[in-house]
Amino acid sequence: MHGFANPARFLRIARWLTPLLLLTGMVLTGAALALGLWSVPPDRLQGETVRILFIHVPAAWLGMAGWMAIAGASFTELVWRHPLAGIAARAAAVPGAVFTAICLATGSLWGRPAWGTWWEWDGRLTSMLVLLFLYFAYIALADAANRAGGEQGRLAAIFGLVGAVNIPIIHYSVLWWNSLHQPPSITLGESAIDAVFLWPLLASTLGFSLIFGGVVLARMRAILADAQAEARLRRKAME
Repeated sequence: MHGFANPARFLRIARWLTPLLLLTGMVLTGAALALGLWSVPPDRLQGETVRILFIHVPAAWLGMAGWMAIAGASFTELVWRHPLAGIAARAAAVPGAVFTAICLATGSLWGRPAWGTWWEWDGRLTSMLVLLFLYFAYIALADAANRAGGEQGRLAAIFGLVGAVNIPIIHYSVLWWNSLHQPPSITLGESAIDAVFLWPLLASTLGFSLIFGGVVLARMRAILADAQAEARLRRKAME
Protein backbone atom coordinates (compact mmCIF):
# COMPACT_ATOMS: atom_id res chain seq x y z
CA MET A 1 0.00 0.00 0.00
CA HIS A 2 2.90 2.35 0.69
CA GLY A 3 3.87 2.09 -2.97
CA PHE A 4 0.57 3.62 -4.05
CA ALA A 5 1.35 6.68 -1.91
CA ASN A 6 3.96 7.67 -4.48
CA PRO A 7 2.35 10.48 -6.54
CA ALA A 8 4.01 9.44 -9.81
CA ARG A 9 2.86 5.83 -9.45
CA PHE A 10 -0.60 6.94 -8.40
CA LEU A 11 -0.93 9.17 -11.47
CA ARG A 12 0.08 6.34 -13.81
CA ILE A 13 -2.65 4.12 -12.35
CA ALA A 14 -5.28 6.86 -12.05
CA ARG A 15 -4.77 7.93 -15.68
CA TRP A 16 -6.46 4.79 -17.02
CA LEU A 17 -8.52 3.86 -13.94
CA THR A 18 -10.44 7.15 -13.80
CA PRO A 19 -12.17 6.88 -17.21
CA LEU A 20 -12.73 3.15 -16.66
CA LEU A 21 -14.59 3.76 -13.38
CA LEU A 22 -16.57 6.68 -14.78
CA LEU A 23 -17.61 4.93 -17.99
CA THR A 24 -18.48 1.64 -16.30
CA GLY A 25 -20.35 3.45 -13.55
CA MET A 26 -22.39 5.56 -15.98
CA VAL A 27 -23.36 2.54 -18.09
CA LEU A 28 -24.32 0.47 -15.06
CA THR A 29 -26.18 3.34 -13.39
CA GLY A 30 -28.02 4.22 -16.60
CA ALA A 31 -29.15 0.63 -17.09
CA ALA A 32 -30.17 0.25 -13.43
CA LEU A 33 -32.12 3.51 -13.40
CA ALA A 34 -33.84 2.71 -16.69
CA LEU A 35 -34.93 -0.61 -15.22
CA GLY A 36 -35.85 0.83 -11.83
CA LEU A 37 -37.65 3.94 -13.03
CA TRP A 38 -39.58 2.48 -15.96
CA SER A 39 -39.65 -1.32 -15.88
CA VAL A 40 -40.25 -2.46 -12.30
CA PRO A 41 -43.90 -2.47 -11.16
CA PRO A 42 -45.25 0.01 -8.59
CA ASP A 43 -44.96 -1.09 -4.99
CA ARG A 44 -48.10 -2.48 -3.33
CA LEU A 45 -47.96 0.12 -0.54
CA GLN A 46 -45.77 2.95 -1.82
CA GLY A 47 -46.98 2.98 -5.40
CA GLU A 48 -44.88 4.91 -7.91
CA THR A 49 -42.94 6.73 -5.17
CA VAL A 50 -40.91 3.57 -4.61
CA ARG A 51 -38.85 4.53 -7.67
CA ILE A 52 -37.09 7.23 -5.64
CA LEU A 53 -35.44 4.29 -3.87
CA PHE A 54 -33.04 3.73 -6.77
CA ILE A 55 -31.48 7.17 -6.30
CA HIS A 56 -32.11 7.83 -2.61
CA VAL A 57 -30.49 4.68 -1.21
CA PRO A 58 -27.24 4.90 -3.25
CA ALA A 59 -27.00 8.61 -2.39
CA ALA A 60 -27.42 7.87 1.33
CA TRP A 61 -24.83 5.10 1.18
CA LEU A 62 -22.29 7.27 -0.65
CA GLY A 63 -22.93 10.25 1.62
CA MET A 64 -21.87 8.12 4.59
CA ALA A 65 -19.17 6.23 2.69
CA GLY A 66 -17.67 9.53 1.55
CA TRP A 67 -17.12 10.63 5.12
CA MET A 68 -15.67 7.24 6.04
CA ALA A 69 -13.22 7.74 3.18
CA ILE A 70 -12.32 11.13 4.65
CA ALA A 71 -11.87 9.57 8.09
CA GLY A 72 -9.71 6.73 6.74
CA ALA A 73 -7.53 9.10 4.71
CA SER A 74 -7.28 11.48 7.68
CA PHE A 75 -6.14 8.63 9.94
CA THR A 76 -3.54 7.61 7.36
CA GLU A 77 -2.33 11.20 7.07
CA LEU A 78 -1.98 11.60 10.84
CA VAL A 79 -0.31 8.26 11.51
CA TRP A 80 1.78 7.45 8.45
CA ARG A 81 2.02 10.88 6.79
CA HIS A 82 1.27 9.43 3.34
CA PRO A 83 1.61 12.29 0.83
CA LEU A 84 -1.64 11.43 -0.95
CA ALA A 85 -3.79 10.87 2.13
CA GLY A 86 -4.74 14.50 2.67
CA ILE A 87 -5.37 14.92 -1.05
CA ALA A 88 -7.65 11.86 -1.07
CA ALA A 89 -9.65 13.26 1.86
CA ARG A 90 -10.08 16.62 0.14
CA ALA A 91 -11.06 14.91 -3.11
CA ALA A 92 -13.78 12.82 -1.42
CA ALA A 93 -15.38 15.78 0.38
CA VAL A 94 -17.20 17.50 -2.49
CA PRO A 95 -18.75 14.37 -4.10
CA GLY A 96 -19.65 13.14 -0.61
CA ALA A 97 -21.44 16.42 0.09
CA VAL A 98 -23.24 16.25 -3.27
CA PHE A 99 -24.56 12.74 -2.61
CA THR A 100 -25.61 13.74 0.92
CA ALA A 101 -27.57 16.67 -0.53
CA ILE A 102 -29.17 14.34 -3.11
CA CYS A 103 -30.12 11.96 -0.31
CA LEU A 104 -31.83 14.74 1.64
CA ALA A 105 -33.60 16.10 -1.45
CA THR A 106 -34.91 12.72 -2.62
CA GLY A 107 -35.87 11.79 0.93
CA SER A 108 -37.91 14.98 1.15
CA LEU A 109 -39.63 14.17 -2.16
CA TRP A 110 -40.50 10.72 -0.85
CA GLY A 111 -41.55 12.01 2.56
CA ARG A 112 -44.22 14.36 1.21
CA PRO A 113 -46.56 11.59 -0.09
CA ALA A 114 -45.44 8.99 2.47
CA TRP A 115 -45.47 11.09 5.67
CA GLY A 116 -47.52 14.08 4.56
CA THR A 117 -44.63 16.50 5.13
CA TRP A 118 -41.49 17.59 3.30
CA TRP A 119 -39.38 17.51 6.44
CA GLU A 120 -39.53 16.09 9.93
CA TRP A 121 -36.94 16.52 12.68
CA ASP A 122 -36.54 12.77 12.75
CA GLY A 123 -33.35 11.17 14.08
CA ARG A 124 -32.25 9.83 10.69
CA LEU A 125 -33.08 13.02 8.79
CA THR A 126 -31.50 15.32 11.36
CA SER A 127 -28.27 13.33 11.62
CA MET A 128 -28.04 13.25 7.82
CA LEU A 129 -28.47 17.03 7.73
CA VAL A 130 -25.69 17.31 10.32
CA LEU A 131 -23.51 15.24 7.97
CA LEU A 132 -24.08 17.76 5.19
CA PHE A 133 -23.04 20.61 7.49
CA LEU A 134 -19.96 18.60 8.52
CA TYR A 135 -19.04 18.29 4.85
CA PHE A 136 -19.37 22.06 4.36
CA ALA A 137 -17.20 22.70 7.42
CA TYR A 138 -14.57 20.18 6.32
CA ILE A 139 -14.38 21.63 2.80
CA ALA A 140 -13.87 25.14 4.20
CA LEU A 141 -11.31 23.94 6.76
CA ALA A 142 -9.38 21.85 4.23
CA ASP A 143 -9.24 24.73 1.76
CA ALA A 144 -7.99 27.09 4.48
CA ALA A 145 -5.42 24.51 5.62
CA ASN A 146 -4.24 24.01 2.04
CA ARG A 147 -3.59 27.74 1.68
CA ALA A 148 -1.91 28.04 5.07
CA GLY A 149 0.14 24.84 4.84
CA GLY A 150 2.22 23.49 7.71
CA GLU A 151 0.46 22.09 10.76
CA GLN A 152 -2.88 23.52 9.66
CA GLY A 153 -3.43 20.40 7.55
CA ARG A 154 -3.53 18.32 10.74
CA LEU A 155 -6.56 20.26 11.94
CA ALA A 156 -8.56 19.17 8.90
CA ALA A 157 -7.45 15.57 9.42
CA ILE A 158 -8.48 15.65 13.09
CA PHE A 159 -11.85 17.14 12.11
CA GLY A 160 -12.28 14.35 9.55
CA LEU A 161 -11.76 11.75 12.27
CA VAL A 162 -13.98 13.42 14.85
CA GLY A 163 -16.80 13.89 12.33
CA ALA A 164 -16.93 10.12 11.78
CA VAL A 165 -18.75 9.85 15.12
CA ASN A 166 -21.89 10.94 13.26
CA ILE A 167 -21.85 7.91 10.91
CA PRO A 168 -22.96 5.27 13.47
CA ILE A 169 -25.52 7.79 14.76
CA ILE A 170 -27.02 7.97 11.25
CA HIS A 171 -26.97 4.20 10.87
CA TYR A 172 -28.51 3.31 14.24
CA SER A 173 -30.83 6.32 14.61
CA VAL A 174 -33.83 4.32 13.36
CA LEU A 175 -33.16 1.72 16.05
CA TRP A 176 -32.26 4.00 18.96
CA TRP A 177 -35.18 6.44 18.64
CA ASN A 178 -38.83 6.35 17.68
CA SER A 179 -38.32 7.20 14.02
CA LEU A 180 -40.62 7.88 11.10
CA HIS A 181 -37.89 6.51 8.87
CA GLN A 182 -38.17 2.79 8.26
CA PRO A 183 -35.56 0.42 9.76
CA PRO A 184 -32.80 -1.00 7.54
CA SER A 185 -34.28 -3.13 4.75
CA ILE A 186 -30.94 -4.72 3.85
CA THR A 187 -28.81 -6.27 6.56
CA LEU A 188 -25.89 -8.65 6.54
CA GLY A 189 -27.00 -11.81 4.74
CA GLU A 190 -30.66 -10.92 4.28
CA SER A 191 -33.01 -8.42 2.68
CA ALA A 192 -36.62 -7.40 3.21
CA ILE A 193 -36.82 -5.99 -0.33
CA ASP A 194 -38.42 -8.06 -3.09
CA ALA A 195 -35.97 -9.26 -5.73
CA VAL A 196 -37.70 -7.25 -8.46
CA PHE A 197 -36.60 -4.09 -6.62
CA LEU A 198 -33.44 -5.44 -4.97
CA TRP A 199 -31.35 -6.24 -8.05
CA PRO A 200 -31.85 -2.87 -9.80
CA LEU A 201 -31.14 -1.20 -6.45
CA LEU A 202 -27.87 -3.11 -6.00
CA ALA A 203 -26.86 -2.34 -9.59
CA SER A 204 -27.66 1.34 -9.11
CA THR A 205 -25.66 1.44 -5.87
CA LEU A 206 -22.67 -0.20 -7.54
CA GLY A 207 -22.90 2.12 -10.53
CA PHE A 208 -23.07 5.27 -8.40
CA SER A 209 -20.18 3.94 -6.30
CA LEU A 210 -18.02 3.51 -9.39
CA ILE A 211 -18.88 7.05 -10.48
CA PHE A 212 -17.99 8.28 -7.00
CA GLY A 213 -14.62 6.53 -7.19
CA GLY A 214 -13.93 7.96 -10.65
CA VAL A 215 -14.79 11.49 -9.51
CA VAL A 216 -12.52 11.17 -6.47
CA LEU A 217 -9.62 10.01 -8.64
CA ALA A 218 -10.25 12.84 -11.12
CA ARG A 219 -10.27 15.38 -8.29
CA MET A 220 -7.06 13.93 -6.85
CA ARG A 221 -5.39 14.27 -10.24
CA ALA A 222 -6.61 17.86 -10.52
CA ILE A 223 -5.33 18.74 -7.03
CA LEU A 224 -1.93 17.21 -7.83
CA ALA A 225 -1.79 19.07 -11.14
CA ASP A 226 -2.53 22.35 -9.37
CA ALA A 227 0.18 21.64 -6.79
CA GLN A 228 2.72 20.82 -9.52
CA ALA A 229 1.82 23.97 -11.48
CA GLU A 230 2.17 26.08 -8.34
CA ALA A 231 5.55 24.52 -7.57
CA ARG A 232 6.79 25.30 -11.10
CA LEU A 233 5.64 28.91 -10.77
CA ARG A 234 7.49 29.25 -7.45
CA ARG A 235 10.69 27.84 -8.94
CA LYS A 236 10.48 30.28 -11.84
CA ALA A 237 9.87 33.17 -9.46
CA MET A 238 13.03 32.29 -7.55
CA GLU A 239 15.21 32.18 -10.68
